[in-house]
Amino acid sequence: MAYTLDTTVGEILDDTNAVEILEKYAPEVSKNPMLALARGMTLKSILAMPQAKQAGLTEEMVTKVLEEINAKSK
Repeated sequence: MAYTLDTTVGEILDDTNAVEILEKYAPEVSKNPMLALARGMTLKSILAMPQAKQAGLTEEMVTKVLEEINAKSK
């Protein structure tokens, strides 16, 4: 199954290959205790949060990372 913006944070974090790629773009992000609060949220809902915008997180960035994760999963 390919990851999309409707994928939950928890699904990404449960995939070691996905975490490896995610860490390439955001080192140590998987160790952030705040992620426990977001495990059930979709990537789309994270992007809609004002904090994501303040941090400079864009849909284009997330889509690029998802494309890389999906390419490695094939």
